[in-house]
Amino acid sequence: MKGIVLAGGLGTRLHPLTKITNKHLLPVYDKPMIYYPIQTLVNAGIDDIMLVTGGNKAGDFLQLLGNGSQFGLRHLNYTYQEREGGIAEAVGLCENFVGISRMVIILGDNIIEKGIKSAVEAFGKQERGARILLKRVKNPREYGIAEIEDSRIVRIVEKPKEPKSDLAVIGVYMYDNRVFELVKGLSLSARGDLEITDVNNLYLEREELTYSILEGHWADAGESIDALLETNVFVKEHGVNKESR
Repeated sequence: MKGIVLAGGLGTRLHPLTKITNKHLLPVYDKPMIYYPIQTLVNAGIDDIMLVTGGNKAGDFLQLLGNGSQFGLRHLNYTYQEREGGIAEAVGLCENFVGISRMVIILGDNIIEKGIKSAVEAFGKQERGARILLKRVKNPREYGIAEIEDSRIVRIVEKPKEPKSDLAVIGVYMYDNRVFELVKGLSLSARGDLEITDVNNLYLEREELTYSILEGHWADAGESIDALLETNVFVKEHGVNKESR
């Protein structure tokens, strides 16, 4: 199983903090933000990891992370996303790295209190397809929401005006290597990106999209200045990357 951490983008929602650095290098309590998703993958048993970054500060990741030895890794792979083309485009850059393996993708600003190991193990037992992580949220109108019937996802609706569930799709995605062919067949969205929701919906159409519900705290620390502050406070008071499955 390969791991991918997506840490590109310009971080405009965190200006002026991100005018001089990549948002994933900002501190979350006592560590750079990027440490947390890498550790989440390592705790799930994944030790072959690629970091996708971009922008003018990409070299700072190499200076900070090196070969990943602080996480117990023997090697850390890097690739560069030349433009802001969306999550799915960033995934497509990892095709040679993944090869015939499966992959677990995590967004570099997602901070997860407890582990994802049980979800990764469940995905490994699937014959094919994809698995996403869902989290119950208080404000479902602000997220992509999965509608569930008979324990199966029937649709994913982006920022629904009248949500039919409170299960948000968070930034952890698990795919077999057929995802690369799906990405190549995508069309650009209205904002000029290749959208990861379109990938998930293609797996859903094939009836190959499963899910796990995440327990414990989850934060999108790069969403806003307030989210970054709240995440810092939570990590200080409660910690993250616990060994819980």
